[in-house]
Amino acid sequence: MSDTVQIRRALLSVSDKTGLAELGKVLADRGVELVSTGGTAKALRDAGLTVKDISEVTDFPEMMDGRVKTLHPKVHGGLLAVRDNAEHAKAMEDHAIGAIDLVVVNLYPFEATVAKGADRDTIIENIDIGGPSMVRSAAKNHAYVTIVTDPVDYEGLMVELEATDGATTLAFRKLMAARAFAQTAAYDSMISQWFAIADQGQEFPEMLAVNGRLSTTLRYGENPHQKAALYTPVGPYTKGLAQAEQIQGKELSYNNYNDADAAFELAAEFKGQKPSVVIVKHANPCGVAQGDTLLGAWNDALACDDVSAFGGIVAVNQTLDGPTAEAICQIFTEVVVAPDADEDARAFFAKKKNLRLLLTGELPDPRRGGLNVKPITGGLLVQGRDNGAIGFDDLKVVTERAPTDAELADCLFAWTVARHVKSNAIVYAKDGATAGIGAGQMNRRDSSRIAAMKAAEAAEKFGWDKPRTHGSAVASDAFFPFADGLLAAAEAGASAIIQPGGSIRDDEVIAAANEAGLAMVFTGMRHFRH
Repeated sequence: MSDTVQIRRALLSVSDKTGLAELGKVLADRGVELVSTGGTAKALRDAGLTVKDISEVTDFPEMMDGRVKTLHPKVHGGLLAVRDNAEHAKAMEDHAIGAIDLVVVNLYPFEATVAKGADRDTIIENIDIGGPSMVRSAAKNHAYVTIVTDPVDYEGLMVELEATDGATTLAFRKLMAARAFAQTAAYDSMISQWFAIADQGQEFPEMLAVNGRLSTTLRYGENPHQKAALYTPVGPYTKGLAQAEQIQGKELSYNNYNDADAAFELAAEFKGQKPSVVIVKHANPCGVAQGDTLLGAWNDALACDDVSAFGGIVAVNQTLDGPTAEAICQIFTEVVVAPDADEDARAFFAKKKNLRLLLTGELPDPRRGGLNVKPITGGLLVQGRDNGAIGFDDLKVVTERAPTDAELADCLFAWTVARHVKSNAIVYAKDGATAGIGAGQMNRRDSSRIAAMKAAEAAEKFGWDKPRTHGSAVASDAFFPFADGLLAAAEAGASAIIQPGGSIRDDEVIAAANEAGLAMVFTGMRHFRH
């Protein structure tokens, strides 16, 4: 086996014709015989190149609407033969099988066909059979055959041919083979998921294929000694933070993406609503507000906990304007995420060269479906996205006093934020802004007290008469198992409570709320976030 293999004969059969004519010309200029199929052969001929039809090689016509054209011994024998094996060489001679040195194949557009909402029969017809077979044959026999499956790699192939006078090296063929097997694996995983989930409605398929395409390597993982990378899904997916355009700033780390996604997902809850600002630190919201302007919302969000906001992540639900950008630049901020930013905003951010500005173009549907996957030792935990939602009509008043309309609005706002706070989560809100947030504690009482403490610190710092928790609504992501957490909220000045309910001590908690003069509503739905 030689390290380099001269390319004398190439088989080209592509769905995506990008770069095909240029590659075909480079091959033809080097005297490579071009063998092709259907539309690919036509495209090459239209470019003025001489092409041999696959039927001339197989002595068999294409048939069954093109379903059967390359599935033939004269194709796969030419791909799989071990060239320096005497038995293989004799079989090739006896059956007039010519060697194929290069295969350029990309597969039927199954993903695009599904994405455009095609009917079932059209989707089935766009399941490639011959293509993956040729790809796998060529990749397996990479000791002798070069396989290229992506137009992105045409330039690399042409550079390789130039450097080796029309040959390819083993290192290049191994690289292309690895990419080829990844391509067919991803392709088959898309098909298997479509059959199981979309076609048959299986919630959790017997075999779950999880795949992704490397988007970029990251600065580091959760800690500098950990390596990290960002992958994007292969197959239909909702565009989001992973597809955002980075306008400026240094390279992102794993933590930057994780925290920015937490902020982005919460900002999406306010899609189409009043100007909204979310500030996140270590994947937990530390300030959220809505206002008549983004600047007003920013000021109210920052006032919730300006200490934690230092070095945080900011996400907004609409185009960033200059005044808001200027205000954000007054504190150290790691990442800002927005659907867009106007020229004034970009100019202010440009003065902070390390600040990352990510523009997403749009906000995702917060109620979209999908699966969340989390690795554990020896396996994967898989669950549906927490896309449950409640509205005014879903709330059950359980106290003697019903909440006012203003209290109800604050209850739902606090509830929206609480679903994005690590459990045990307690969120105080007043007038469309968070007043205090308690996150990630081992008991709900301590979360209540921490949130109230944050509110008291803000009142002292800004010279307010009393903390914003006075007259606020408080949300708990899960039920109060005891009355102590609720009483801690009452001590902080909360006047209304929203919680799932469902504890065996609900009567005790309701009695405590009545005694404190609180209004309380049950949602019947909890939102743990671990």
